[in-house]
Amino acid sequence: MMAAPFRVALSGDFRKADGSPTYPDFDLALLKNAPNVEMVFLEPANPLRADQLEDFDALILLAHRFTADSVPKSGRLAVVARFGVGYDTVDVPACSKAGIALVITPDGVRRPVAVSIITFILALTGKLLIKDGLTREAAAGFAKRSDHMGVGLVGRTLGSIGIGNIGAEMFRMAKPFDMKFIAHDPFADKKMAAELGIELVSLEDVFCRSDVVSVSCPLSAETHHLVNAERLALMKPTAYFINTARGPIVDQEALTKALQERRIAGAGLDVLEQEPPDPDDPILKLDNVILAPHALCWTDQCFAGNGAADVKAVLEVQHGREPRGIVNKDVLKHPDWQRRLSAFASRFGGQ
Repeated sequence: MMAAPFRVALSGDFRKADGSPTYPDFDLALLKNAPNVEMVFLEPANPLRADQLEDFDALILLAHRFTADSVPKSGRLAVVARFGVGYDTVDVPACSKAGIALVITPDGVRRPVAVSIITFILALTGKLLIKDGLTREAAAGFAKRSDHMGVGLVGRTLGSIGIGNIGAEMFRMAKPFDMKFIAHDPFADKKMAAELGIELVSLEDVFCRSDVVSVSCPLSAETHHLVNAERLALMKPTAYFINTARGPIVDQEALTKALQERRIAGAGLDVLEQEPPDPDDPILKLDNVILAPHALCWTDQCFAGNGAADVKAVLEVQHGREPRGIVNKDVLKHPDWQRRLSAFASRFGGQ
């Protein structure tokens, strides 16, 4: 008798209202064609409801929230594969308690997000948007070119809050600019930092010494408003601030005030404290900030990479193997996780 299929749910936001895929670059062919796998799109619900997930072994999750109330009572769900690296929409302790592995996709976003940071660095220091505006003024704008000189990068200091997956890739990509590299990360791989020529410094030193400060750390209770008025006040008036991580890491009111008062040169923000922002948010009116709607890294390659990583992760679990990118490593010792993985290995491992 054929074994019951390994059932994979996709959160409802992977489909538009008309049933078409939200992101066509997410290739589902490998999942659809995998032996003994059944794939189902859930009805949209945010947060997800436990009753939606009772009969599934795996969940691929886009932007909908997964809370403690999302954990199915059946005990069947083994893995939540998040589409991306941010997991502030997932109740990690609830997953760990239930023996559910939370998986993210570091390989899919490493280069695209690092490219986003480099994009901001070049656009800000080259005053790209200002010069775009001047050009559109024709002769009158050309006459003002000398008033908007860009900032060269050679010998300047690039500072990062965090040198994990994305922060380290940013420094690799910035190597040809001949900048000085500094970073603060209490969990830094010191050998990797040395290989990349990164000086590990205090958090305050990053703000004091950098010509460009970039945020590349996850959002947590510890990092909420890590970038506050006091730390922004340490920055040089010629320095730029960049955030492509999560909005609430920054006290946006304090950043807005620093930009309004021209206490820093400018900012590049792909993330905001409230998304989408209020139409009357004062940060939207500033001319010394470049904004993106939490989508600067969104490319065909980024989404294809995220999708491929999630599909690979759930298929690894189906065959009783530990997937890459597990966030809650404590789950590996949970008896329910071990029981599920062993059962999957027995049912599908040889296929």
